[in-house]
Amino acid sequence: MTSYVMAAAKLPQQVLEVLFSYLDISDLRNCSLVCKNWYEYLNDENNDVWRFHCVRKLAEEALKSDILRNVPTYKAKLRAFYHAWNPNDCSRNIYVKSNGFTVHRNPVAQSTDGARGKIGFKAGRHCWEVWWEGPLGTVAVIGLATEDAPMQCHGYVSLLGGNENTWGWNLVDNHLFHNGDSQGNYPTLNNAPKYQVGERIRVAFRGLPDKPLYPSVSAVYGNTEISMVYLGPPLDG
Repeated sequence: MTSYVMAAAKLPQQVLEVLFSYLDISDLRNCSLVCKNWYEYLNDENNDVWRFHCVRKLAEEALKSDILRNVPTYKAKLRAFYHAWNPNDCSRNIYVKSNGFTVHRNPVAQSTDGARGKIGFKAGRHCWEVWWEGPLGTVAVIGLATEDAPMQCHGYVSLLGGNENTWGWNLVDNHLFHNGDSQGNYPTLNNAPKYQVGERIRVAFRGLPDKPLYPSVSAVYGNTEISMVYLGPPLDG
């Protein structure tokens, strides 16, 4: 360990708080690898550094609402923001509301409109909370999409699941779709809206491709609003 690192490791928390508040998230990740003291400080997900970054990035509306009620720490709230809807990757008939976590579909006839999350995954287990507010209409789909899958099409169709780059779960009739084909009912025991947080249901799709897949939705009903919050890995591991 060099003398510079040894000196940095002895900096008081008040100084670290000021220094870290000027860094971006990727820099903080690197800082956590410098020494044990910095790692332990940044591993505290509710310290003032994460609070500062959380307040700076997230809308006050989101922090004061119930939308992040199941995201307990400042660092987790910040992580959820980076995994929220991508305002630059959705249908022209959809916009992301000021809270950063909710999309709104404008009332446009004969159009199916989608939105995609900012970050996709190739592996691992990940958990999101999704709220669908308003009527479902004839097609209301939650699913996964590659980065090049379309987010808008003419008519009222299962946009997610309608091609080889999307996998969709239609909440209206509980059918799974991929590449335009029905993959059967899902889940088999109940209606989708009746499922509660933490309730286990079977795997929907297997054999997914080795490429990043993004959480996505598609809607047809005017003024529908869909909120999505990333919770991280499931609590059961």
